[in-house]
Amino acid sequence: MDANTRKPLMQQALGAQWEQLPPTLQAHYQHDPNTEVGELDIEYPGFMQPYLSFMRLLGALVNRRGQAVPITVETWMEGSIQRWKRTLHFPDGQKILFKSICVYAGGNELIEYVNPFVGMRMAVTVKDGKLNYAGRHYVLKLGNVLLPIPEWLVLGHTTVVETALDNANFAMDFRLTHPWFGEVFRYAGEFRTKSLA
Repeated sequence: MDANTRKPLMQQALGAQWEQLPPTLQAHYQHDPNTEVGELDIEYPGFMQPYLSFMRLLGALVNRRGQAVPITVETWMEGSIQRWKRTLHFPDGQKILFKSICVYAGGNELIEYVNPFVGMRMAVTVKDGKLNYAGRHYVLKLGNVLLPIPEWLVLGHTTVVETALDNANFAMDFRLTHPWFGEVFRYAGEFRTKSLA
């Protein structure tokens, strides 16, 4: 078995910077199956509602606001692909599933696909012990061809910052910022990695 097939995808993308990640964040991206629980705050301006509802049809993001929404995140590897299953539980009983797969794209970049055709290419770096994602462009996958789509044509620039809080908990802040419309979507919250509980 290739040694890289047992490395977490994030370790492959970060290379030597992986060692700068706190153990809590390393556990978050471990190769073995993992479950995390937490709470999310979800915010976006009213004019985004129709667009986010359309994006939900494509399997992307969440089209409902909320504060301290309970969420469970499950991850596991299938070959070289990491699968993510996020389950949000709203107070009125509604449950929203947000699934995606993540693949290594070379260098310090990953692509997260929300369906077989649409993904987001992002670069990852570690700074001051925090994991930072920066969107490069969206991707339209047609067979083996990946067509880049500029960020401003879809939802704007993606940034994610993840910060270890202690030995088992971390904070995540995901934002989409459009050059014309400003911040059009944000979800942020705290999570507990069960494998370290």
